[in-house]
Amino acid sequence: MIFFIFLRKNRPVLNRNTIRLLVLLGTLSITGIIAVQAYWVKRAFDLKEQQFRQTVMISLRNVANRISTLYKLSKFDNPVSQLSSDYYVCNLRIPLDADVLEHYLKEEFRKQNLNTPFEYGIYDCESEKIVYGSYIDANFEENKVSSKPLPKTDKYLNYFGVRFPSKTSYLASKLDIWLISSLITLIVTVFFGYSMFVILQQKRLSEVQRDFVNNMTHEFQTPISTIKIATDVLSQPKIFEQPERFKKYVQIIRQENSRLKTQVESVLNTARLERGKFELNIQLQEIHGLIYEVTEGTQAELEEGLKMEFNAVRSSIYADRTQLVSLIRNLLENAIKYSSKPPNITIRTENTTEGLVLSVIDKGIGIPKESIDKIFKKFYRVPTGNLHNVKGFGLGLSYVNEIAKAHKWQLKVESEVGKGSIFSVIIKQES
Repeated sequence: MIFFIFLRKNRPVLNRNTIRLLVLLGTLSITGIIAVQAYWVKRAFDLKEQQFRQTVMISLRNVANRISTLYKLSKFDNPVSQLSSDYYVCNLRIPLDADVLEHYLKEEFRKQNLNTPFEYGIYDCESEKIVYGSYIDANFEENKVSSKPLPKTDKYLNYFGVRFPSKTSYLASKLDIWLISSLITLIVTVFFGYSMFVILQQKRLSEVQRDFVNNMTHEFQTPISTIKIATDVLSQPKIFEQPERFKKYVQIIRQENSRLKTQVESVLNTARLERGKFELNIQLQEIHGLIYEVTEGTQAELEEGLKMEFNAVRSSIYADRTQLVSLIRNLLENAIKYSSKPPNITIRTENTTEGLVLSVIDKGIGIPKESIDKIFKKFYRVPTGNLHNVKGFGLGLSYVNEIAKAHKWQLKVESEVGKGSIFSVIIKQES
């Protein structure tokens, strides 16, 4: 008991309001950080885009003026128009050879340090089409040919167009510090989410621990109190003059001691499972005989409420005797706990193509659909209201599940609220 008192004293205190406040403040903080980060990243990107646009406009204007100088024409003040975010057209006034245009474009883009792929085309007024020039990569080398045509415009008579297909990725590459800070923000967000998960998990474990200690205290107090009363009676000298009464109280002590032993073994077996010290001693067992052995001590409690339907012709299986007895006992005790009084329970065996099927059927309160997936979890108990009318630690079905897994058996549950439940164990038999 000292161990459980230690758990109770050292249980972290995280009430519901505290957790809600932590989650709310954390969520607001992270949301604020992400919003500010997104705002400044957008501002930085817009600034880089504006700088890119200005650089392109200056470069293309210089190209147009150099071509005008080559042909002894007057210079342009504003020959460039932007038709889309990545496409620009520039006035020429005269037809131009593609090689000359490409030479000037490369020179000017190198001078402006505009190291991003581009493609260009020259408008042919005779065919009224833009004749595609070439695709130039970031190293100013000719590369693949684009299949996407360059748009036309009616703004100029003779012009050339330049498109930057990798503009977005080029601008993003210029945001190194912002990308790093965004990555840090992402890490902080993930850490926050994980922290909230840990806090909620810790809260759940704290509640499970509290319920477990409360249940264990209640379950231990009952037999201990009963044994104390019985020993007080047996300590009276006159009890020896009443042999029947003496025998009755000795039997009570024996039953309550057996009950305590079962409860302690349940906790210890669960601890062994967690430590991985679960070893099986597989031998040939006769399941009908084991069922009789388990139910022998419950006949008085169940009176006429327990029925046996042994339909299995082949009833020998390979299993660990101790663990198989525990599995049957836990399924039976679970059926008793969740049955109305008097209980109506049937233990059935049958041979199927899958093997021997052991079923424990009750006409009890049933299990809600939302709880069926949780009943084999440790410490979980199907809610029955605020009354402590169902005894136990919530370990029985968890232990049954582990025994089935260790033997490589299959567990099935069918249940309907108000009508009862069927727990079936499909046991493979040697052919």
